[in-house]
Amino acid sequence: MRSGLTHRRAIIVGAGQAGLAVAAALIGLGFRPQQEFVVVDAATDRQRSWASRWHSMRLLSDARHSTLPLRPLPLDPHEHPRADEIANYLDQVQHTLGVDPFWGLRVVGVERRGHGSVLQLQTAEGDVQTRNVVCATGAATHPRIPAWAQQLRVPGVVLHSAHYQFPRQVPTGRVLIVGGGNSGVQLARELSASHEVTLAVRTRRPHRPARTFPVHARAGSSWLGRPPAVQPVFGDSYHALRHAGVAVAPAVTGADGGQVTFADGSTLAPDSVILATGYDPGDDWLPAEATAARSRPAMTGLPGLFVAGIPAHSRPGADTLAGVSRDAAVIARTIADRP
Repeated sequence: MRSGLTHRRAIIVGAGQAGLAVAAALIGLGFRPQQEFVVVDAATDRQRSWASRWHSMRLLSDARHSTLPLRPLPLDPHEHPRADEIANYLDQVQHTLGVDPFWGLRVVGVERRGHGSVLQLQTAEGDVQTRNVVCATGAATHPRIPAWAQQLRVPGVVLHSAHYQFPRQVPTGRVLIVGGGNSGVQLARELSASHEVTLAVRTRRPHRPARTFPVHARAGSSWLGRPPAVQPVFGDSYHALRHAGVAVAPAVTGADGGQVTFADGSTLAPDSVILATGYDPGDDWLPAEATAARSRPAMTGLPGLFVAGIPAHSRPGADTLAGVSRDAAVIARTIADRP
């Protein structure tokens, strides 16, 4: 086990926006980074996930609603930041906070030691004990791949949106984008300028202008409350995409070789497929106790174990830059009050 991890009051797992938000909240209560708490992250290249998003990706929220405590985002407040600008911004936040993460350290589990108040954090390099552990490993960690994608055999590429970077990555021809959420809509708009695009949509979502994102994202945001049955898309509408030449199709129900079948029975033989099918959160290393007897947002059934930035453990919007600080403040105060 690396030196500098032992005898720390808290270990934050994840150096992204959620981890930095918790770090900022702890520092605001007088905790000293590297001395009283540390941050660890599995990334070996010292890069956060924002740095690997597609080049033209822009946040749904504008700069006013895309900041963490202690450091404003140095952009026009009404501008929607690009993903690389957020990656750079988080580097600046880390520097401002004085946090020096332990990079390349993968956490695989956590458990309570006996009946006491000590937690044992299990990592790929060994175990370490601490009183508090914060899971800040993100709501968009593991790309979600539909089972039928394994049956695809197309002449071009099959990519999840997590691995898409720019249009020239996709060979010329007919592109099927699967997923009618915000990622699918943004990618359909971008690729429509250079490719023949079909967007497969499971549920037709209501459209909202991008400028309304913060208001609508917080709608129905009670603790573990059920979010709206159909989340809206922000920015381009399906009508605007059709006007740009994008064909909108029903959900994909299956694939056989180079052909996909839609919910209405129609078929398509795409040259390439991009899966904008979402992500699963990075909470798969948490024990069963983490989801049992939760009484408050960001709390778990295991004393001393907290979750930041994952809506399933909190409320809708907890995974946004604007929303994560609310969980962070609760977690930091609880850690400070623990004996």
